Amino acid sequence: MSVVSIKPKTSSKKGTKEEKIYDAIIIGGGPAGLTAGIYLSRARMSTLLIEKALPGGQAILTEIIENYPGFPHGIAGPELMQKIEEQAVRFGLKIEYGEVAEVKIKVDKEDKVKIVKINNQEYKTLTIILASGAEASKLEVPGEEELRGRGVSYCATCDAPFFKDQKIVVVGGGDTAIEEALYLTKFAQEVTIIHRRDRLRATKILQERVFSNKKINFAWDSVVTKILGKEKVEGVLIQNKKTGEEKVISCQGVFVFVGNIPNSKFLNELIKLDKKGYILTDDNMMTSQEGIYACGDVRKKILRQVVTACGEGATAAFAAQKYIEELKGVSYK
Repeated sequence: MSVVSIKPKTSSKKGTKEEKIYDAIIIGGGPAGLTAGIYLSRARMSTLLIEKALPGGQAILTEIIENYPGFPHGIAGPELMQKIEEQAVRFGLKIEYGEVAEVKIKVDKEDKVKIVKINNQEYKTLTIILASGAEASKLEVPGEEELRGRGVSYCATCDAPFFKDQKIVVVGGGDTAIEEALYLTKFAQEVTIIHRRDRLRATKILQERVFSNKKINFAWDSVVTKILGKEKVEGVLIQNKKTGEEKVISCQGVFVFVGNIPNSKFLNELIKLDKKGYILTDDNMMTSQEGIYACGDVRKKILRQVVTACGEGATAAFAAQKYIEELKGVSYK
């Protein structure tokens, strides 16, 4: 793999080790980040992927992925992500675990080296690919934080077995909410979907399944205003947005799927974001900063799926490779 090295400016003594500068550092090990790692490693670019938890991103929390090409009967999220990770590592991708605290660009604009700081250690790189993903949004209602882990959950795949033969509510109306509601029916006695509108946003095939499932009820045009319970969840207070009517739904579990928040706070205004914190890029995944790219759920786009994340990861990697080759003066012309 190609590695650019520079001598430390603080010392010129004989035998001083040169500092390693990676060709690329990928922040985030979801589908986008791992795919970028595959492409860069195959191009023999020295690449480090930094992941704060487990590789796979939100996809490892998905029971079954039905719309990823090549798997006519679907594939379990954890299995798919394990295969992608194995593929990336086989080509030479280096993975390190830790949470990125800061990303810096040197003041000297002629110096193209960028700095990524994790675990009180700084890593230098010519390019950065931001694939830090997103995390589940919260309802921000009384009782939610107090009862988190005691009936309030954001992952059915993780917690469904704890609610066997119990009553559960699911908040949301998109693909994730409906997929998780269907999964929960394998364990729960009854599932009530609470949605703020009078129709679902989920894909039609998911709607067909959820409407035909006898374990599932609906509370339309409604929002949760409070989660009830002291030591554990005992119910939710909901309000109909059209009539203003309030009522209590008794339940032992509340599963929240009302969107995501991009993991971009660590960037500290380094690059341009939209109002929600999603990273703005051009068609080549380049951000507002030269040599920094973004892909996956942290990027502003209309569709957040594993397949689109992989495509963006490949594009970001290819664009970064061309940028690196131009910096080194070895681009193919």
